[in-house]
Amino acid sequence: MDNERDRSFELMRRIVTAQSRAGEKWIRDRDISLEQAFVLGYLRDHPGSIQREIANQVNRGEANVSSMLQKLEKRHLVERRLQEGNDRIKRVYATEAGIALIDGLGTAMAAVDEDILAPISQEEREVLTATLDKIAAQLPHHRK
Repeated sequence: MDNERDRSFELMRRIVTAQSRAGEKWIRDRDISLEQAFVLGYLRDHPGSIQREIANQVNRGEANVSSMLQKLEKRHLVERRLQEGNDRIKRVYATEAGIALIDGLGTAMAAVDEDILAPISQEEREVLTATLDKIAAQLPHHRK
């Protein structure tokens, strides 16, 4: 039983590692960091965020996020705009180039996921999903 359990977890780790490495390679090949990719995705989904909100999302200090945003600005992936009516607040937006870049990651990861699942049939995928849903449902909420 322990060998079977150990084998299951080892296989899950290998699958997650393969997926993570593919994503990291895609990001590296575009000369951005994982955090920068996360920020671009966040700004795509939350346009006009302020720096403090971004810092909270990436769990970094505002100075660190400011430096990250400057680098992204230099590459024309984000832009900061003064809030209308309040010149002290700058809102941050992903540019079209930034959105295209991060959307490319989603497309690339979907292809990786498909490659990982290619050896199994649609029926087996459904069984796998149902099994993983059952396992995930019993996990403590803070681990989701």
